[in-house]
Amino acid sequence: MSDDKPIPGSSRRDLLTGKAIKHSLERRGQEIADELLESQEKTARGSGDTVRLSTKAMACEFSLILNPSENRRQVITASDALDIVHEVESQLTVYRETSDLLAINEVASQGGATVNENIFKLIELSDQLAQQTKGAFTPTARALNLLWRTNRSLGKVPEADEIEVAVKASDFRNLLLDSENKIVSFQNELLGLDLSGIGKGYALDRVADFLQQEQIENFLLHGGHSSILARGTHNTPLGWPVGIRHPQAPQKRIATILLQDQAFSASGSGVQFFRHQGKRYGHIFDPRTGWPVDHILNAVVLAPTAAIADALSTAFYVLPLDESIACCEQHPEIAALIFPNPHAGKRLEPISIHIDEKRLHWQ
Repeated sequence: MSDDKPIPGSSRRDLLTGKAIKHSLERRGQEIADELLESQEKTARGSGDTVRLSTKAMACEFSLILNPSENRRQVITASDALDIVHEVESQLTVYRETSDLLAINEVASQGGATVNENIFKLIELSDQLAQQTKGAFTPTARALNLLWRTNRSLGKVPEADEIEVAVKASDFRNLLLDSENKIVSFQNELLGLDLSGIGKGYALDRVADFLQQEQIENFLLHGGHSSILARGTHNTPLGWPVGIRHPQAPQKRIATILLQDQAFSASGSGVQFFRHQGKRYGHIFDPRTGWPVDHILNAVVLAPTAAIADALSTAFYVLPLDESIACCEQHPEIAALIFPNPHAGKRLEPISIHIDEKRLHWQ
C-alpha cells in the first residue's frame, strides 16, 4: 500500500460529502519527461517502442504505457494521471482508518451516510452487478473478507458456524441506496462495504477519463497483472497486445489478445492460495456460501470499463459456467475466456464467448 498522504486542503468530512473530489496534483513532470525522452532517443524507433510510468498502490504496481512521443507535455500529464490512483486508494482502502469507505461503514446502519457522487456511482454500479450476477460478485463481503483474512494469517480455516454468520452479514440485499440524495444505508448493522473486487478497475477508469480529457488517446493501463484498460492503438490497428497467463502455469503465457478501447480482467487462484491440512484453498470464495470455489481455473473478461471487467471476472470465476455464458449472451458488449478445471486426465479446454478470434493468438 502507498503512504497515507491526505489530499491537500481537504478533510475527511469534505471527502465523504464530495467537496474535495477534484485532486490536487503535484507537478514533478519536467524532470521525468526529460529523463524518459532522453532514454527514448537512445532507442531505435522500431516496432513496439513505448514509454512506461509506474507507481505503487493497492498492494500492486500500476503502470501507464504510452506510444513514443516528442511531446514532453504528454509525459508530464501521464505522470499526473497516475496520482489519481493514490486518491482512489485513500478513498476506498479498508486498511486505513481514515478512508472514506470505512467512514461510510461506520454510519450507514445509523441513519445512512451521504457520500460524494463518484463513490456513490461506484457503489450503485457494484450493487447492479451484484443483482445481475445473483450475488456471485458483491460489494458487501466485508465480514467474509475479514474472516478469511484473519484465519489465513493464523494458518487455519474458519469454522462452519463462523462462515454462516459472516455470509448473513455480507448479503448485498441489505444495502439500500438513495440515488436522489446520494445516501447509503445498511439494513444489517453487521454489513460492511469492501470494494476490493472492483476498486482497481475503477481506479483505471478514473485515470483513463483524465487522460482523454487531456487529449491523450493512445495508452495502456495496468493495475497489477489482472486489471488492464486499453485506449486507441499501438503498432497495429487492432490495438495493444496483452498476455494471458496459463492458468496451470502462471509464469507462462498461454495466449495474447489485442485490446482496443476495452478493459481486461482475469480472476484465478493460480497465484494466491494457501494450504491447510493438505487441502488447497484459493483466495476467491462464493459470497453466497462463504467457501472458496475451484471449478474454474481462470476467468478472463473483456468489457467497456475496467470496473465492470473486474467485477465480472470475479463473478464468472464463482458462477457455474452455463450462468456465465448466459450473462454474456444477455450483454453482447461483454466477452469472456473461461478455463474450466479439467477432470483428471482431461485436456484444458477454454470456453470463448464473444471473443474476436482475429484478436486472440494462442501460444
